[in-house]
Amino acid sequence: MASTFESPNAVRRTASASSSSLKEKEKADVTEPAVFLSTDEEENGKSSGKYEVYRPYILGATALVILGWWISATVLEATRHRWIVQTLFAWFFILVIAFRFIPNTVVTKPVEAFWAPCVSKPWFALNYRARLAFGWLCLLALVFGSAFGFKLTNGATYSDRGIPLVGLFLFQFGFWASSKKHSAVPWPTVIVGLILQQAIALFVLKSGAGFSIFKWIATLAGDFLGRSQAGAQFFFDEETYNKHWFFIGTLGSIIFFIAFVQMLYYLGVMQWVIAKFAWFFFKLMNVSGAEAVVAAASPFVGQGESACLVRPYVDLMTESELHVTMTSGFSTIAGSVLVAYMNLGVPATTLVTSSVMSIPASLSISKMRSPELEEPLTRGNVTIDRGAEDTKNPPANAIHAFSQGALFGLIVAGQILTNVLTVLSLVATVNGLLTWVGRGFGIGNLTLELILGYVFYPITFFLGVPRSEILKVGQLFAKKLIANEFSAYEDLKKLNDAGNISARAYTIASYGLCGFANLGSLGIQIGVLGALAPSKGRVIARIAFSAMVCGFLCTLQTAGIVAMLI
Repeated sequence: MASTFESPNAVRRTASASSSSLKEKEKADVTEPAVFLSTDEEENGKSSGKYEVYRPYILGATALVILGWWISATVLEATRHRWIVQTLFAWFFILVIAFRFIPNTVVTKPVEAFWAPCVSKPWFALNYRARLAFGWLCLLALVFGSAFGFKLTNGATYSDRGIPLVGLFLFQFGFWASSKKHSAVPWPTVIVGLILQQAIALFVLKSGAGFSIFKWIATLAGDFLGRSQAGAQFFFDEETYNKHWFFIGTLGSIIFFIAFVQMLYYLGVMQWVIAKFAWFFFKLMNVSGAEAVVAAASPFVGQGESACLVRPYVDLMTESELHVTMTSGFSTIAGSVLVAYMNLGVPATTLVTSSVMSIPASLSISKMRSPELEEPLTRGNVTIDRGAEDTKNPPANAIHAFSQGALFGLIVAGQILTNVLTVLSLVATVNGLLTWVGRGFGIGNLTLELILGYVFYPITFFLGVPRSEILKVGQLFAKKLIANEFSAYEDLKKLNDAGNISARAYTIASYGLCGFANLGSLGIQIGVLGALAPSKGRVIARIAFSAMVCGFLCTLQTAGIVAMLI
């Protein structure tokens, strides 16, 4: 299925590339030399054979257990209130198991029989400009309907919703004006990205089912990461843990999460989940396979690790693909730091929603700023590498993978600790110097946050922040950019605890701060991608700042869209 706005030439190119790749694969399969199994491999083969025999019984029993759990949970009064979430959860896994035995064609053939003659053929019978015009009309209807079609709540006015709407269009104009090549901007990708971002916000904020699903995901994530408490309390008593020290609670959760993810990599679960997300964005937004994989993985595994999923292709990426890779990393957060923000009082639903909204936003914004001028190697296919496994010392089993992941998590936690410590100290040093200089001009509290707060004043205004709080929120965005989101969220918590910020400004700031776009992450991105793509080192260093700014504005655009709905 091609992108709905894709031109016929692009469709033919994609089909040709896919056909060519298939022929090469078939040729490779034919000429592949015979492989002789070692003793260990023979044993693995025997184990695999036994599993194949008992596989239907194991999966069938698992499906029956899940079905029984769903019936029981739906009937019991104590759990009946969460029937939407548990129904989706149970039947998702039941269908996954069922399709291990049912051919996909059972679903795809009827869909194709309807889709091709009734949707695809009439749609592509229209010329490209007509399809593009229709897309713009749909986007405008969705945006204006979101801003003015819902009842006002919490003292908001239509002016509060109209200002971020104007800001959204100004953002798009700014991205287009700063584009490296205006004529190459892929408008279908931009339109679909904006529609998806708006649709996700509507689903979560204006739909009871959507809010319940995302709240359940966020609660599950928070509960899962909170299980690291058992390990932390082994070294520290409960009273010390409950003080929510960054070193004890947050870094412990990060190590646990990374270890668990590495185990899921070994089992192939992470590759499967990310592949499904990547396929969705690959089909809808007409981006390359590598771009889709990295963008879909960023909210799960973080800015550096997401690129490892397409490790063989990073050194062969085009400049536009590298820009997307970095932008998606800057515009989202990793699951490993989710608990850190939650400990600072940020609603888990906000964090999950913001990261999911930023996936299509990062693709559309990056493609406006740095359009594709070459032919990507992974155009027309989605390929995922085994991820961050140690190729020199591969894990022997899932427990070994978990152990290796814990060691890797310790390194990552150490990097976060040293980065936060040194960057905050550096910012404090610069602020001290600025304050000393400012006193010579009669300015008592001249800081980087104050300077950039005024620089960000017009941007913050167009996010729909209440007039009296624009400078306050702008300073939070400034601190996030020059230091990190940890310190910015900490300042936001202090303002909220003291009652010095309104509910509307708090919500907008919570979404706007949810991303890794800061100067410390800039060094991390350059280092990780430079190691994965040595030949692209100069290109990566040249476009890194542009990608950071795009990632920063991506989270602000998400905050502006949310402001239209609250």
